[in-house]
Amino acid sequence: MNGGYLRPFEHFSTQAIHAGQDPDQWRSGALVPPLSLSTTFKQKAPGEFMLGYDYSRCGNPTRSCLEEAIAVLDGAKYSLAYASGLAATVNITHLLKAGDTIICMDDVYGGTNRYFQTIASEMGLKIVFVDCTKLKCLEAAITPETKLVWIETPTNPTLKVIDIQGCADVVHKHKDILLAVDNSFMSPYFQRPLSLGADICMYSATKYVNGHSDVVMGLVSVNRDDLYERLKFLQGSIGAIPSPFDCFLCNRGLKTLKLRMNQHFHNALAVGRFLESNPRVEKVIYPGLPSHPQHQLVKRQCTGCSGMLSFYIKGNLKHATIFLKSIKVFTLAESLGGYESLAELPAVMTHASVRKEDREALGISDTLIRLSIGLEDEEDLVEDLDQALKAAIPDPKALK
Repeated sequence: MNGGYLRPFEHFSTQAIHAGQDPDQWRSGALVPPLSLSTTFKQKAPGEFMLGYDYSRCGNPTRSCLEEAIAVLDGAKYSLAYASGLAATVNITHLLKAGDTIICMDDVYGGTNRYFQTIASEMGLKIVFVDCTKLKCLEAAITPETKLVWIETPTNPTLKVIDIQGCADVVHKHKDILLAVDNSFMSPYFQRPLSLGADICMYSATKYVNGHSDVVMGLVSVNRDDLYERLKFLQGSIGAIPSPFDCFLCNRGLKTLKLRMNQHFHNALAVGRFLESNPRVEKVIYPGLPSHPQHQLVKRQCTGCSGMLSFYIKGNLKHATIFLKSIKVFTLAESLGGYESLAELPAVMTHASVRKEDREALGISDTLIRLSIGLEDEEDLVEDLDQALKAAIPDPKALK
């Protein structure tokens, strides 16, 4: 399946199964890390911790297992877990101070856009949205006040691909600017931003990392000691940490990450090829297809592609709505990256908080449909899309 992509990361499944999971760390020798629900921990003497834990907000054995495993999979020294992807974003933003500038990719998750536009900006931070696929635009936007560059790749929902190494080269020509990459769409199996020069790799672990649509969580990985210490302090001080049970579930989800991502890739390719040949579809956007304008870049910096695919249905909002009401195997719902296939209309769902003029400029129209291709049999996925498209547009020749 690799087909000219970056060589797959060696020993990934072994690391996903064993990193941070040593049974010898538990008195019982438990093979599966126990669920540690205690909020507080006995101390040998005042300020002398038995195993490094004093209070669960600042550290928890179940969370530590997950954080160690993620760090290994990201090729990082450190990883930290948060209550959600947005909680991770908030903690990263708190590395800055009033008067600093954030450069953000113009096409990002609607919640990220909303947080930067309506909350971070009210804290005295300046937010500048830039098309970071164009490195000259990124370079031109940097000022002495710039302290953070935030990118997603592929972007949500138009699946633009950004040259991470190229961005890192631009950013690191300047002093004291951090490059953060939201890697939620790819997972550490298909893309490792830190190895490409990023300072921070961030996930909504709600998505592919957990993979079962039953956990809301964020993750951050870094290599720099000083950056980790600052983020660790913020993690405990802000307190937006995940529950031990969520960490337990996410840790379990990691064990099948490689298997799941390969199947997402396989199914998305089948769906993409079907949609490209369908007369009811205007355009398909999938980085794994040769038709994607940055397909060669994807091959250079990724080991494959996830199940995220967007397409423009012919017609208008009425046709998109009928399509989404007609799907049966796919479910009309927000979020992504789980074992089940989902479909949504970003303009009125995940990106409704983005200003209408910005949506139009980015191509987030009423006919752009985003799919999260799950792990069902590919024949059933294609058949479902086919019948829903026919329900929405019985005669494509009748459309003007």
